Amino acid sequence: MSPSRTTRLIAGTATALAVLTACGGGGDATADQQDGPVTLTFWGWAKGSKDVVDAFNASHTDIKVTFEEIPSGNAGGYAKISNAVKAGNAPDLVSVEYPSLPEFVSSGALQDIGDVFTEADRAKLLPQAVELTTLGGKTWAVPFDAAPQVFYYRKDLFEKHRIQVPTTWAAFEKAAEQVKKADAKARIATFFPDDPTTFEAMVWQAGAQWFKAEDDTWKIDTTDAATTRVTGYWQGLLDADLVHKNASFSPEWTGSLKNGTTFGYLGASWGAGVLKGTLPEQSGKWAVAPVPSWDGKPASGMLGGSTFAVTKDSRHKAAAVEFAKWMATTEEGVRARIASGTSSAFPAATALRPAAKNAFDAGYYGGQDIYALFEAAGASIGKNWAWGPTTGTTNTTVKDRFGAVAAGGPTLADAVKAGHDATVAELTRRGLKVEG
Repeated sequence: MSPSRTTRLIAGTATALAVLTACGGGGDATADQQDGPVTLTFWGWAKGSKDVVDAFNASHTDIKVTFEEIPSGNAGGYAKISNAVKAGNAPDLVSVEYPSLPEFVSSGALQDIGDVFTEADRAKLLPQAVELTTLGGKTWAVPFDAAPQVFYYRKDLFEKHRIQVPTTWAAFEKAAEQVKKADAKARIATFFPDDPTTFEAMVWQAGAQWFKAEDDTWKIDTTDAATTRVTGYWQGLLDADLVHKNASFSPEWTGSLKNGTTFGYLGASWGAGVLKGTLPEQSGKWAVAPVPSWDGKPASGMLGGSTFAVTKDSRHKAAAVEFAKWMATTEEGVRARIASGTSSAFPAATALRPAAKNAFDAGYYGGQDIYALFEAAGASIGKNWAWGPTTGTTNTTVKDRFGAVAAGGPTLADAVKAGHDATVAELTRRGLKVEG
Protein backbone atom coordinates (compact mmCIF):
# COMPACT_ATOMS: atom_id res chain seq x y z
CA MET A 1 0.00 0.00 0.00
CA SER A 2 1.38 3.39 -0.92
CA PRO A 3 2.07 5.98 1.78
CA SER A 4 -0.08 8.46 -0.13
CA ARG A 5 -3.10 6.17 0.03
CA THR A 6 -2.62 5.63 3.76
CA THR A 7 -2.37 9.37 4.26
CA ARG A 8 -5.57 9.94 2.31
CA LEU A 9 -7.40 7.33 4.33
CA ILE A 10 -6.30 8.85 7.63
CA ALA A 11 -7.16 12.34 6.45
CA GLY A 12 -10.56 11.19 5.26
CA THR A 13 -11.43 9.58 8.57
CA ALA A 14 -9.97 12.23 10.84
CA THR A 15 -12.95 14.57 10.82
CA ALA A 16 -15.56 11.85 11.16
CA LEU A 17 -13.66 10.37 14.08
CA ALA A 18 -12.98 13.66 15.84
CA VAL A 19 -16.02 13.25 18.06
CA LEU A 20 -14.92 9.75 18.94
CA THR A 21 -11.25 10.33 19.66
CA ALA A 22 -11.79 13.49 21.66
CA CYS A 23 -12.78 11.27 24.56
CA GLY A 24 -9.61 9.18 24.45
CA GLY A 25 -7.59 9.15 27.64
CA GLY A 26 -4.34 11.04 27.79
CA GLY A 27 -2.68 9.03 30.51
CA ASP A 28 0.36 10.11 32.48
CA ALA A 29 3.49 8.96 30.71
CA THR A 30 5.74 10.47 33.37
CA ALA A 31 4.43 7.95 35.87
CA ASP A 32 6.74 5.38 34.27
CA GLN A 33 9.65 7.12 35.98
CA GLN A 34 9.96 5.45 39.37
CA ASP A 35 12.39 3.57 41.55
CA GLY A 36 12.38 -0.16 40.98
CA PRO A 37 10.59 -2.10 38.28
CA VAL A 38 7.30 -0.94 36.79
CA THR A 39 4.51 -3.42 37.45
CA LEU A 40 1.94 -3.81 34.69
CA THR A 41 -1.35 -5.67 34.52
CA PHE A 42 -2.33 -7.30 31.24
CA TRP A 43 -5.66 -8.91 30.31
CA GLY A 44 -6.00 -11.21 27.32
CA TRP A 45 -7.18 -14.58 26.08
CA ALA A 46 -5.11 -15.46 23.01
CA LYS A 47 -3.40 -18.83 23.03
CA GLY A 48 0.13 -18.67 24.40
CA SER A 49 -0.39 -15.41 26.31
CA LYS A 50 0.73 -16.79 29.66
CA ASP A 51 3.82 -18.31 28.04
CA VAL A 52 4.84 -15.01 26.50
CA VAL A 53 4.31 -13.15 29.77
CA ASP A 54 6.42 -15.71 31.63
CA ALA A 55 9.18 -15.33 29.05
CA PHE A 56 9.10 -11.54 29.31
CA ASN A 57 9.26 -11.59 33.09
CA ALA A 58 12.17 -14.03 33.02
CA SER A 59 14.18 -11.78 30.69
CA HIS A 60 13.33 -8.29 32.03
CA THR A 61 14.03 -6.64 35.35
CA ASP A 62 12.75 -3.12 34.68
CA ILE A 63 9.14 -4.17 33.92
CA LYS A 64 7.12 -6.93 35.53
CA VAL A 65 3.82 -8.09 34.09
CA THR A 66 0.90 -9.66 35.92
CA PHE A 67 -1.34 -11.56 33.50
CA GLU A 68 -5.03 -12.35 33.90
CA GLU A 69 -6.72 -14.60 31.39
CA ILE A 70 -10.21 -13.36 30.54
CA PRO A 71 -12.89 -14.80 28.25
CA SER A 72 -12.49 -14.06 24.56
CA GLY A 73 -13.78 -10.64 23.62
CA ASN A 74 -17.25 -11.48 22.37
CA ALA A 75 -17.68 -14.18 25.01
CA GLY A 76 -17.53 -11.64 27.85
CA GLY A 77 -14.00 -10.30 27.73
CA TYR A 78 -14.95 -6.95 26.21
CA ALA A 79 -17.74 -6.46 28.75
CA LYS A 80 -15.25 -7.15 31.55
CA ILE A 81 -12.79 -4.60 30.12
CA SER A 82 -15.51 -1.98 29.63
CA ASN A 83 -16.81 -2.44 33.16
CA ALA A 84 -13.30 -2.13 34.59
CA VAL A 85 -12.70 1.09 32.65
CA LYS A 86 -15.98 2.53 33.96
CA ALA A 87 -15.04 1.54 37.50
CA GLY A 88 -11.57 3.07 37.20
CA ASN A 89 -9.73 -0.19 37.88
CA ALA A 90 -8.84 -1.33 34.37
CA PRO A 91 -5.54 -3.08 33.67
CA ASP A 92 -2.72 -1.26 31.91
CA LEU A 93 -2.84 -3.30 28.73
CA VAL A 94 -5.65 -5.24 27.07
CA SER A 95 -6.11 -7.43 24.02
CA VAL A 96 -8.55 -5.91 21.54
CA GLU A 97 -9.40 -7.38 18.15
CA TYR A 98 -9.34 -5.07 15.15
CA PRO A 99 -13.15 -5.04 14.69
CA SER A 100 -13.70 -3.83 18.25
CA LEU A 101 -10.93 -1.25 18.46
CA PRO A 102 -13.00 1.70 17.11
CA GLU A 103 -15.70 0.95 19.67
CA PHE A 104 -13.24 1.22 22.55
CA VAL A 105 -11.76 4.39 21.06
CA SER A 106 -15.20 5.95 20.69
CA SER A 107 -16.03 5.25 24.33
CA GLY A 108 -12.84 6.96 25.52
CA ALA A 109 -11.46 3.76 27.01
CA LEU A 110 -8.00 3.94 25.47
CA GLN A 111 -4.95 6.18 25.21
CA ASP A 112 -3.34 7.48 22.04
CA ILE A 113 0.09 5.80 22.00
CA GLY A 114 1.52 7.61 18.99
CA ASP A 115 4.19 9.34 21.06
CA VAL A 116 5.72 6.03 22.18
CA PHE A 117 4.80 3.76 19.26
CA THR A 118 6.61 5.54 16.48
CA GLU A 119 6.48 5.66 12.71
CA ALA A 120 9.61 3.48 12.68
CA ASP A 121 7.75 0.89 14.77
CA ARG A 122 4.73 0.98 12.46
CA ALA A 123 6.93 0.62 9.37
CA LYS A 124 7.77 -2.94 10.48
CA LEU A 125 4.13 -4.02 10.24
CA LEU A 126 1.66 -5.12 7.59
CA PRO A 127 0.14 -1.86 6.26
CA GLN A 128 -3.42 -3.19 6.53
CA ALA A 129 -2.88 -3.78 10.26
CA VAL A 130 -1.48 -0.29 10.74
CA GLU A 131 -4.51 1.22 9.02
CA LEU A 132 -6.89 -0.66 11.27
CA THR A 133 -5.20 0.76 14.39
CA THR A 134 -4.97 4.34 13.09
CA LEU A 135 -8.15 6.30 13.75
CA GLY A 136 -8.57 10.03 13.47
CA GLY A 137 -4.88 10.37 12.68
CA LYS A 138 -3.94 8.85 16.03
CA THR A 139 -2.43 5.51 16.96
CA TRP A 140 -4.52 3.46 19.38
CA ALA A 141 -2.92 0.03 19.57
CA VAL A 142 0.07 -2.13 18.74
CA PRO A 143 -0.96 -4.64 16.05
CA PHE A 144 0.02 -8.17 16.99
CA ASP A 145 -1.15 -10.49 14.26
CA ALA A 146 -2.77 -10.42 10.89
CA ALA A 147 -5.50 -13.02 10.45
CA PRO A 148 -6.11 -13.83 6.79
CA GLN A 149 -8.86 -16.34 6.17
CA VAL A 150 -7.82 -19.75 4.80
CA PHE A 151 -9.46 -23.14 4.28
CA TYR A 152 -8.53 -26.06 6.53
CA TYR A 153 -9.60 -29.43 5.15
CA ARG A 154 -9.36 -33.13 5.93
CA LYS A 155 -6.86 -34.17 3.30
CA ASP A 156 -7.53 -37.86 3.91
CA LEU A 157 -11.28 -37.52 3.39
CA PHE A 158 -10.92 -35.34 0.30
CA GLU A 159 -8.57 -37.93 -1.18
CA LYS A 160 -10.75 -40.87 -0.15
CA HIS A 161 -13.78 -39.43 -1.94
CA ARG A 162 -11.76 -37.94 -4.81
CA ILE A 163 -12.88 -34.39 -4.11
CA GLN A 164 -10.80 -31.57 -5.53
CA VAL A 165 -9.81 -28.84 -3.09
CA PRO A 166 -11.83 -25.85 -4.31
CA THR A 167 -10.11 -22.68 -5.47
CA THR A 168 -13.30 -20.80 -6.35
CA TRP A 169 -16.62 -20.42 -4.57
CA ALA A 170 -18.33 -22.16 -7.48
CA ALA A 171 -16.00 -25.12 -7.00
CA PHE A 172 -16.64 -24.98 -3.24
CA GLU A 173 -20.36 -25.45 -3.87
CA LYS A 174 -19.65 -28.37 -6.19
CA ALA A 175 -17.33 -29.92 -3.60
CA ALA A 176 -20.03 -29.42 -0.96
CA GLU A 177 -22.45 -31.42 -3.10
CA GLN A 178 -19.86 -34.19 -3.46
CA VAL A 179 -19.28 -34.34 0.29
CA LYS A 180 -23.00 -34.68 1.00
CA LYS A 181 -23.32 -37.36 -1.68
CA ALA A 182 -20.38 -39.30 -0.25
CA ASP A 183 -21.79 -39.21 3.28
CA ALA A 184 -25.35 -38.06 3.93
CA LYS A 185 -24.39 -36.86 7.42
CA ALA A 186 -21.25 -35.03 6.33
CA ARG A 187 -20.83 -31.44 5.15
CA ILE A 188 -17.88 -29.57 3.71
CA ALA A 189 -17.92 -26.82 6.34
CA THR A 190 -20.02 -24.99 8.89
CA PHE A 191 -21.86 -21.69 8.84
CA PHE A 192 -21.37 -20.07 12.26
CA PRO A 193 -24.55 -18.15 13.19
CA ASP A 194 -22.90 -16.82 16.35
CA ASP A 195 -19.86 -15.36 14.59
CA PRO A 196 -20.59 -12.53 12.14
CA THR A 197 -16.86 -11.89 11.71
CA THR A 198 -16.45 -15.08 9.65
CA PHE A 199 -19.19 -13.88 7.31
CA GLU A 200 -17.69 -10.39 7.29
CA ALA A 201 -14.29 -11.77 6.31
CA MET A 202 -15.88 -13.24 3.20
CA VAL A 203 -17.71 -9.99 2.48
CA TRP A 204 -14.37 -8.18 2.93
CA GLN A 205 -12.73 -10.63 0.52
CA ALA A 206 -15.42 -9.93 -2.07
CA GLY A 207 -14.60 -6.22 -2.06
CA ALA A 208 -17.30 -4.76 0.17
CA GLN A 209 -16.74 -1.66 2.30
CA TRP A 210 -19.43 -1.43 4.95
CA PHE A 211 -17.97 1.58 6.78
CA LYS A 212 -16.50 4.63 5.14
CA ALA A 213 -15.72 7.98 6.76
CA GLU A 214 -15.81 11.01 4.50
CA ASP A 215 -15.46 14.54 5.85
CA ASP A 216 -17.72 14.56 8.92
CA THR A 217 -20.02 11.73 7.84
CA TRP A 218 -20.09 7.97 8.28
CA LYS A 219 -21.31 6.23 5.13
CA ILE A 220 -22.79 2.79 5.74
CA ASP A 221 -23.31 0.44 2.80
CA THR A 222 -24.31 -3.18 3.23
CA THR A 223 -26.37 -3.36 0.05
CA ASP A 224 -23.46 -3.25 -2.39
CA ALA A 225 -22.95 -5.92 -5.04
CA ALA A 226 -20.20 -7.71 -3.08
CA THR A 227 -22.29 -8.10 0.07
CA THR A 228 -25.35 -9.14 -1.92
CA ARG A 229 -23.30 -11.77 -3.73
CA VAL A 230 -21.88 -13.31 -0.56
CA THR A 231 -25.22 -13.21 1.26
CA GLY A 232 -27.03 -14.89 -1.62
CA TYR A 233 -24.33 -17.52 -2.00
CA TRP A 234 -24.40 -18.62 1.63
CA GLN A 235 -28.19 -18.49 1.72
CA GLY A 236 -28.11 -20.92 -1.21
CA LEU A 237 -25.75 -23.28 0.63
CA LEU A 238 -27.99 -23.22 3.70
CA ASP A 239 -31.18 -23.70 1.69
CA ALA A 240 -29.65 -26.71 -0.08
CA ASP A 241 -28.39 -28.12 3.23
CA LEU A 242 -24.83 -28.19 1.94
CA VAL A 243 -23.21 -26.84 5.13
CA HIS A 244 -23.75 -27.42 8.81
CA LYS A 245 -25.13 -24.62 10.93
CA ASN A 246 -23.54 -24.81 14.38
CA ALA A 247 -22.12 -22.30 16.81
CA SER A 248 -18.39 -21.78 16.49
CA PHE A 249 -16.26 -23.98 18.75
CA SER A 250 -19.40 -25.53 20.21
CA PRO A 251 -19.60 -29.19 21.29
CA GLU A 252 -21.65 -29.85 18.15
CA TRP A 253 -18.99 -28.33 15.89
CA THR A 254 -16.12 -30.05 17.69
CA GLY A 255 -17.99 -33.35 17.70
CA SER A 256 -18.55 -33.19 13.95
CA LEU A 257 -14.83 -32.65 13.42
CA LYS A 258 -13.99 -35.56 15.69
CA ASN A 259 -16.33 -37.99 13.95
CA GLY A 260 -15.45 -36.84 10.45
CA THR A 261 -18.83 -35.39 9.49
CA THR A 262 -17.29 -31.98 8.89
CA PHE A 263 -14.61 -32.06 6.21
CA GLY A 264 -13.38 -28.45 6.42
CA TYR A 265 -13.13 -25.22 8.35
CA LEU A 266 -13.12 -21.70 6.93
CA GLY A 267 -10.92 -20.21 9.61
CA ALA A 268 -8.08 -17.76 10.05
CA SER A 269 -4.34 -18.26 10.32
CA TRP A 270 -4.74 -18.67 14.09
CA GLY A 271 -7.06 -21.61 13.44
CA ALA A 272 -4.11 -23.91 12.77
CA GLY A 273 -3.30 -23.88 16.46
CA VAL A 274 -6.97 -24.31 17.37
CA LEU A 275 -7.35 -27.48 15.32
CA LYS A 276 -4.05 -28.86 16.57
CA GLY A 277 -5.05 -28.30 20.17
CA THR A 278 -8.64 -29.48 19.75
CA LEU A 279 -8.02 -32.58 17.63
CA PRO A 280 -4.55 -33.90 18.48
CA GLU A 281 -5.58 -37.41 17.47
CA GLN A 282 -6.06 -36.25 13.85
CA SER A 283 -2.44 -35.26 13.34
CA GLY A 284 -1.41 -35.71 9.72
CA LYS A 285 -4.98 -35.71 8.41
CA TRP A 286 -5.41 -31.96 7.95
CA ALA A 287 -4.02 -29.59 5.34
CA VAL A 288 -4.44 -25.90 4.58
CA ALA A 289 -5.39 -24.19 1.31
CA PRO A 290 -6.09 -20.62 0.26
CA VAL A 291 -9.68 -19.59 0.92
CA PRO A 292 -11.73 -19.95 -2.29
CA SER A 293 -12.24 -16.72 -4.19
CA TRP A 294 -14.77 -15.61 -6.75
CA ASP A 295 -12.37 -15.61 -9.71
CA GLY A 296 -9.72 -18.04 -8.49
CA LYS A 297 -7.18 -15.29 -7.89
CA PRO A 298 -5.67 -14.83 -4.39
CA ALA A 299 -7.98 -12.79 -2.17
CA SER A 300 -8.68 -12.85 1.54
CA GLY A 301 -10.44 -10.95 4.25
CA MET A 302 -9.20 -10.77 7.82
CA LEU A 303 -10.95 -12.87 10.43
CA GLY A 304 -10.27 -11.37 13.82
CA GLY A 305 -6.67 -10.54 14.54
CA SER A 306 -5.57 -8.90 17.76
CA THR A 307 -3.92 -5.76 19.02
CA PHE A 308 -2.60 -4.52 22.36
CA ALA A 309 -4.12 -1.29 23.65
CA VAL A 310 -3.35 0.87 26.70
CA THR A 311 -6.35 1.80 28.81
CA LYS A 312 -7.07 5.44 29.55
CA ASP A 313 -6.20 5.33 33.24
CA SER A 314 -2.89 3.50 32.94
CA ARG A 315 -0.03 5.51 34.43
CA HIS A 316 2.51 3.32 32.68
CA LYS A 317 1.87 3.93 28.99
CA ALA A 318 5.51 3.82 27.91
CA ALA A 319 6.18 0.58 29.80
CA ALA A 320 2.95 -0.98 28.53
CA VAL A 321 3.87 -0.17 24.95
CA GLU A 322 7.40 -1.49 25.49
CA PHE A 323 5.93 -4.80 26.65
CA ALA A 324 3.43 -4.83 23.76
CA LYS A 325 6.21 -4.15 21.27
CA TRP A 326 8.25 -7.00 22.75
CA MET A 327 5.32 -9.37 22.27
CA ALA A 328 4.56 -8.17 18.75
CA THR A 329 7.87 -7.19 17.16
CA THR A 330 10.66 -9.33 18.64
CA GLU A 331 11.71 -12.86 17.78
CA GLU A 332 11.82 -13.71 21.47
CA GLY A 333 8.22 -12.65 21.98
CA VAL A 334 6.89 -14.48 18.94
CA ARG A 335 8.83 -17.66 19.71
CA ALA A 336 7.62 -17.71 23.31
CA ARG A 337 4.00 -17.56 22.18
CA ILE A 338 4.14 -20.04 19.33
CA ALA A 339 6.51 -22.57 20.89
CA SER A 340 3.77 -23.35 23.41
CA GLY A 341 2.17 -25.41 20.64
CA THR A 342 -1.26 -23.81 21.04
CA SER A 343 -0.75 -20.71 18.88
CA SER A 344 -0.24 -20.39 15.14
CA ALA A 345 -0.23 -16.61 15.19
CA PHE A 346 0.80 -14.91 11.96
CA PRO A 347 2.71 -11.81 13.09
CA ALA A 348 1.83 -8.41 11.68
CA ALA A 349 5.58 -7.75 11.88
CA THR A 350 6.66 -9.04 8.50
CA ALA A 351 10.28 -9.75 9.44
CA LEU A 352 9.13 -12.18 12.14
CA ARG A 353 7.30 -14.59 9.84
CA PRO A 354 10.37 -16.89 9.58
CA ALA A 355 10.66 -17.00 13.37
CA ALA A 356 6.98 -17.88 13.67
CA LYS A 357 7.32 -20.61 11.05
CA ASN A 358 10.32 -22.12 12.83
CA ALA A 359 8.58 -22.03 16.19
CA PHE A 360 5.40 -23.79 15.02
CA ASP A 361 5.60 -27.56 14.70
CA ALA A 362 3.90 -28.19 11.34
CA GLY A 363 3.97 -31.95 11.76
CA TYR A 364 0.25 -31.85 12.47
CA TYR A 365 -0.22 -30.65 8.88
CA GLY A 366 2.10 -33.25 7.42
CA GLY A 367 5.01 -30.83 7.39
CA GLN A 368 3.18 -28.44 5.05
CA ASP A 369 4.68 -24.94 4.98
CA ILE A 370 1.52 -23.31 6.31
CA TYR A 371 3.31 -20.02 7.01
CA ALA A 372 4.17 -19.64 3.32
CA LEU A 373 0.46 -20.03 2.64
CA PHE A 374 -0.38 -17.48 5.37
CA GLU A 375 2.17 -15.12 3.81
CA ALA A 376 0.43 -15.25 0.43
CA ALA A 377 -2.99 -14.96 2.04
CA GLY A 378 -1.87 -11.99 4.12
CA ALA A 379 -0.60 -10.19 1.04
CA SER A 380 -4.00 -10.71 -0.60
CA ILE A 381 -6.07 -9.12 2.19
CA GLY A 382 -8.32 -6.45 0.69
CA LYS A 383 -7.14 -2.92 1.44
CA ASN A 384 -10.41 -1.00 1.42
CA TRP A 385 -12.13 -2.43 4.48
CA ALA A 386 -12.49 -0.39 7.66
CA TRP A 387 -14.38 -1.08 10.87
CA GLY A 388 -16.90 1.40 12.18
CA PRO A 389 -17.29 2.79 15.69
CA THR A 390 -20.33 0.66 16.52
CA THR A 391 -19.14 -2.83 15.63
CA GLY A 392 -20.59 -4.20 18.84
CA THR A 393 -24.06 -3.01 17.88
CA THR A 394 -23.66 -4.19 14.29
CA ASN A 395 -22.43 -7.66 15.17
CA THR A 396 -24.79 -8.28 18.07
CA THR A 397 -27.74 -7.53 15.84
CA VAL A 398 -26.43 -9.63 12.96
CA LYS A 399 -25.61 -12.49 15.31
CA ASP A 400 -29.11 -12.52 16.79
CA ARG A 401 -30.69 -12.56 13.34
CA PHE A 402 -28.28 -15.17 11.96
CA GLY A 403 -29.41 -17.46 14.74
CA ALA A 404 -33.03 -17.13 13.58
CA VAL A 405 -32.34 -17.94 9.92
CA ALA A 406 -34.37 -20.97 8.91
CA ALA A 407 -35.98 -22.51 5.86
CA GLY A 408 -39.05 -20.49 4.97
CA GLY A 409 -38.19 -17.97 7.68
CA PRO A 410 -35.77 -15.07 8.16
CA THR A 411 -32.86 -14.92 5.72
CA LEU A 412 -29.24 -13.87 5.87
CA ALA A 413 -30.20 -10.77 3.90
CA ASP A 414 -32.73 -9.91 6.61
CA ALA A 415 -29.97 -10.23 9.21
CA VAL A 416 -27.59 -7.95 7.29
CA LYS A 417 -30.38 -5.39 6.80
CA ALA A 418 -31.15 -5.47 10.54
CA GLY A 419 -27.47 -4.94 11.32
CA HIS A 420 -27.38 -1.99 8.94
CA ASP A 421 -30.45 -0.37 10.49
CA ALA A 422 -29.18 -0.88 14.04
CA THR A 423 -25.82 0.64 13.09
CA VAL A 424 -27.39 3.73 11.55
CA ALA A 425 -29.65 4.16 14.57
CA GLU A 426 -26.73 3.88 17.01
CA LEU A 427 -24.55 6.34 15.10
CA THR A 428 -27.46 8.78 14.99
CA ARG A 429 -28.07 8.31 18.71
CA ARG A 430 -24.46 9.31 19.33
CA GLY A 431 -24.98 12.53 17.42
CA LEU A 432 -22.87 11.54 14.40
CA LYS A 433 -23.75 12.30 10.80
CA VAL A 434 -24.56 9.15 8.86
CA GLU A 435 -25.63 8.21 5.37
CA GLY A 436 -26.94 4.81 4.39
